[in-house]
Amino acid sequence: MDMEKTYTPENFESDTYQKWEKEGYFKPNYDESKESFSIALPPPNVTGSLHMGHAFQQTIMDTLIRYHRMKGDNTLWQCGTDHAGIATQMVVERKLAKEENLTRHDLGREKFIQRIWDWKEQSGGTITRQMRRLGTSVDWSRERFTMDEGLSKAVLEVFVRLYDEDLIYRGKRLVNWDPKLRTAISDLEVENKDVKGFMWYVKYKLADGVTTSDGKDYVLIATTRPETLLGDTAVAVNPADERFKSIVGKFLELPLVGRKIPVVADIHADMETGTGCVKITPAHDFNDYAVGKRNKLPMINVLTEDAHIRDEGEVFDTNGEASTEVSGYIPEAYRGLDRFEARDRIVEDLKSQGLLVKIEDHSLSQPFGDRGGVPIEPMLTDQWYVRASVLGKPAVEAVKDGRIKFVPAQYTNMYYSWMNDLQDWCISRQLWWGHRIPAWYDQNGKVYVARNEEEVREKYKLGSDIELTRDPDVLDTWFSSALWTFSTLGWPDNTKELKMFHPTSALVTGFDIIFFWVARMIMMTMHFMKNEDGTPQVPFKTVYVTGLIRDEEGNKMSKSKGNVLDPLDMIDGIDKDSLITKRTANMMQPQMAEKIAKRTAKQFPEGIAAHGTDALRFTLCALASNGRDINWDMKRLDGYRNFCNKIWNASRFVLMNVSEMNLTKPNPEDLSVADKWIRSKMRKAIENVTSSINAFRFDQVANNIYEFIWNEYCDWYLEFTKAILKSPEASDSQKNATAYTLVEILEAVMRLAHPVMPFLTETIWQQTAPMIGKLNSDKTIITAKFPVAEDFDNDDKAEADISFIQEVSTIIRNLRAEMKVAPSVTLAPMMRGANETEKKCAIDNFIFMQNLANIEMIKFVEANEEIQPCTSKPIGNAEILIAMKDLINKDEEIKRLKGMIQKLEANIKSGESKISNEAFVSKAPAKIIEGAKAQLELNKTQLEKVVAQLHEIENL
Repeated sequence: MDMEKTYTPENFESDTYQKWEKEGYFKPNYDESKESFSIALPPPNVTGSLHMGHAFQQTIMDTLIRYHRMKGDNTLWQCGTDHAGIATQMVVERKLAKEENLTRHDLGREKFIQRIWDWKEQSGGTITRQMRRLGTSVDWSRERFTMDEGLSKAVLEVFVRLYDEDLIYRGKRLVNWDPKLRTAISDLEVENKDVKGFMWYVKYKLADGVTTSDGKDYVLIATTRPETLLGDTAVAVNPADERFKSIVGKFLELPLVGRKIPVVADIHADMETGTGCVKITPAHDFNDYAVGKRNKLPMINVLTEDAHIRDEGEVFDTNGEASTEVSGYIPEAYRGLDRFEARDRIVEDLKSQGLLVKIEDHSLSQPFGDRGGVPIEPMLTDQWYVRASVLGKPAVEAVKDGRIKFVPAQYTNMYYSWMNDLQDWCISRQLWWGHRIPAWYDQNGKVYVARNEEEVREKYKLGSDIELTRDPDVLDTWFSSALWTFSTLGWPDNTKELKMFHPTSALVTGFDIIFFWVARMIMMTMHFMKNEDGTPQVPFKTVYVTGLIRDEEGNKMSKSKGNVLDPLDMIDGIDKDSLITKRTANMMQPQMAEKIAKRTAKQFPEGIAAHGTDALRFTLCALASNGRDINWDMKRLDGYRNFCNKIWNASRFVLMNVSEMNLTKPNPEDLSVADKWIRSKMRKAIENVTSSINAFRFDQVANNIYEFIWNEYCDWYLEFTKAILKSPEASDSQKNATAYTLVEILEAVMRLAHPVMPFLTETIWQQTAPMIGKLNSDKTIITAKFPVAEDFDNDDKAEADISFIQEVSTIIRNLRAEMKVAPSVTLAPMMRGANETEKKCAIDNFIFMQNLANIEMIKFVEANEEIQPCTSKPIGNAEILIAMKDLINKDEEIKRLKGMIQKLEANIKSGESKISNEAFVSKAPAKIIEGAKAQLELNKTQLEKVVAQLHEIENL
């Protein structure tokens, strides 16, 4: 036996993984006669490191992959990383600034991009190294990167084809703009934060002598962004608001600017909120943009890319074309100011001109760029768009007709709610790192799209004398990610992998990116991938949506809160000081760092102990319920570390007891009832685990494995086997049958648990499989057959018999514990009212009960049979009895009971004296008197019982 005495996962997990990878066990078998099963790993950012969300989802994916691989399916887990446009560019820009005091502009685009590639080669593999520690069995030989040559080719092909089909266009529309990074960002990259601000109430004077119905020459506007008034092109009132009907179509004079702007009727204005009048700035607010479209208002952009006030506003019509319809004049006092400096100046000027009525404190939800960290601005810019509404229709139908299934099903409605209100997708970003848009412009600004400049000239018949300039923008990283399932398999080339593994079988992802990624993958795949009959191909058949792992108090994990848990710390452990340093390393505010340090020290006074990968994975599976939020629980992690230790110790017990035996497959008649029982239970465990995996109920997978191993195999069956293996009456063939079953079940349950707990199961399987001839063509549990229920017989009689044995043994154990009788004392139980089946079972299986409960053969007594005083407990329609004389030391018990009688008699005497005392009765509150009387009666009742018990003991 080669297993170490103590369960120390750090001694074998990493070595085991390296061997698996070296031997190529994670690759598909490419057997076309087998069913294919494939998963495309959601590509983590190349800048990232493993967090609990990754660990959670990858554990689930690896469980599915290992299960199907063991089933013999042609299994591929396609892996890769995302180039993470903004995040990666920021990492390298910071590195340049810190180490060389350079900006990307100092280097120029080409050299800066080369620096990023250099960084990726040296530092970009952190997360993939960590994934190995988690045990992820991806096919590393097929690892892809969204900027590699093959995927870049696919991205280029998709863009050009969509443009040629008029499904991609360039237009001027409102986008989320990050003034720090100077790029458009997606909604997913916007983080809304609750901030304390102000509401400014400003007078907008009516022009041309017009007044409101109540005689005022102005309307009152409430705004949280006074600086945007420079771009106002209207004020809106509700069409049903009687207060302002008379001024609809009239004009106002824009404060500080002097431009005349109309009053329009629009439902966006809420009669019950604010003043009922809303300033409309179509170029700087998404709601106002919609109002502007409906009312054909001009749009005036008053901000530069870095959110400073322009010298003159850019004026556009509702189609985004340059316009001279209104003036873009901006007063000189505000030109060039930062947006917040401009706000302060404008507020002061409004106040000095008597236009500022009041200022109120106001809490609001303000959007920030999650990378740049500054408030984002809705900005009117030229961007590239995909006509998502066109691509979205087939994507909705694919879910409606069942070609794609969401698990849990409730996420289907979330998908529909997004898809039924599709807006065109902004796919351009003003960055240098990413897939550069394949578009060129001539000197007149006309755009040409093709795969390269040479193809542009050929496609559009352009001579060499026409100068072309390439679009500087790159594509949103979600664009390349949307092609992930088919681009990673070699598209646009017609590869064997595409034929074998597409559509992929399942996607495991979070609910927060159903629209940003899942929906876009469905749209893109169905447009470009077709079946042999020409029908659209879906990217995956099942979308398993995971919940969000929160901390133990239910809070979202974030670095700013200092409650992030690193899965590798769970696996390998970390001392308190290192954990505090890790959590406070990037805290900009000393007070926040100190607060987090104190919280961490309190939460983890001794740091985090090493638990090993299997314990972490098992915990994550056990937590994988259908809920949207999952609270992390360190106690469960500790418990499952104990579970791993239990398996280890049980395996060592088995090996120590049977390693010297030459095991042979037993004849059925040599199996004990316990052997038959555990085989029947094994069958049910296999059925339950298999159905749970197929239903994506990973919590039930974990629960079924735990229940079988801990309760049925370890707590009961191991004890049953001791009775056979140690019995001088058992034959060699019976002992062989039990020893073989011990090993056979252990080997099978290791295969059953392997998808969840890969390292522990491989280590134990390598010891047990050779003992029963299972280690032949399969050199690793990875490719061993997943157990099937048919390998084990169902035996209802054995289950009924063992259930009876367990119940009898448990009752006797409980009676022993209640009476504080030492385990070494042999008891002589009786059973009253047992039927013939129960009698036979007790007699035939006495050897097990004797070993479990240390008893003599059970004596059966009739209902009317006179017996000495006993303690008893029911078992079905019968009862277990144990003579009191067997449970106590008579002399000591008489002494103890007489002592209790003396104490109770003294209490009764004292109580009677108190109640008969007139001074007490006359002065004490009624409640106290009633309490004293009640206590007196209780003492008398207890005395009667103890006296009766004494007489019973004396008569033994």
